Amino acid sequence: MKILITGGAGMIGRKLAQRLARDGSLAGRPITSVVLHDVVEAPRCPDCPFPMTVKVGDLSRPGEAEELVADRPDVIFHLAAVVSGEAELDFDKGYRINLDGTRYLFEAIRKAGNKPRVVFTSSIAVFGAPFPEAIGDEFFTTPLTSYGTQKAICELLLADYTRKGFLDGIGIRLPTICVRPGKPNKAASGFFSSIIREPLAGQEAVLPVSEDVRHWHASPRAAVGFLLHAAALDGEVVGPRRNLTMPGVSVTVGEQIEALRKVAGDKVVARIRREPDPLIMQIVSGWPRNFDARRAIELGFRADSSFEEIIRIHIEDELGGKIA
Repeated sequence: MKILITGGAGMIGRKLAQRLARDGSLAGRPITSVVLHDVVEAPRCPDCPFPMTVKVGDLSRPGEAEELVADRPDVIFHLAAVVSGEAELDFDKGYRINLDGTRYLFEAIRKAGNKPRVVFTSSIAVFGAPFPEAIGDEFFTTPLTSYGTQKAICELLLADYTRKGFLDGIGIRLPTICVRPGKPNKAASGFFSSIIREPLAGQEAVLPVSEDVRHWHASPRAAVGFLLHAAALDGEVVGPRRNLTMPGVSVTVGEQIEALRKVAGDKVVARIRREPDPLIMQIVSGWPRNFDARRAIELGFRADSSFEEIIRIHIEDELGGKIA
């Protein structure tokens, strides 16, 4: 099985590549090669049991996608995107990368003619207020950000290209991935991770919103699990509605902080500093807070059991089990 990962240098792309290298197979079939593509060089996995090729380029450049799919990969994980805050601040860049890059990829797949499974990472930002208590599978998509709009358009393209038989697509609307390792990115949601990650590492973190803000979360480990499960799903079982909201954990910022207190203690929590940011508050106010993801659950997707578990996963996977 040949696999292509766009956005392979990103956090989820790196973790997905590591998991594939460790497993050596996907959906019961041995992996024969993996290509990692991004605008910067992705790290190769050591001791990988199959060839892993790293390619650097811009998916929104005409011709780039055709070069990527020339080898006719069996599974494509399309993770490449400009994150929410950056897409909101740079309108042209957001549409060029998130929409044009995706359209170029889908068109290249159509021309290649081999109908691969395409797993597309969408976002809960496709939904916009006013929200019910929990957003169900039938709730309409009315995004209130450019990022959410770009993802919603791509969801429609994915479904239509699947309907026409050009590809076999599954779109997964990821919760906010928390706790993200490494340095903060330009996502408006970055503070959800930083108020956990930095204090655990002995550093101060800034909280730009009020503690009553509620949001939908999943760990990086759960996100990789979503991707792998989506790659193996029977398309006939999924049916024509190819975009699914992933399960997650709904908590307020205050509940995040209390979970951190239970896991790591008052000393760690004291490293969080409140500093309101009007732009972040405005963006977050239009995001959904809670979901009834029963369709994804019925199809076998599994999330974390609690926010405490999400914190413990970060400590185990990124900190070697130790707290500063």
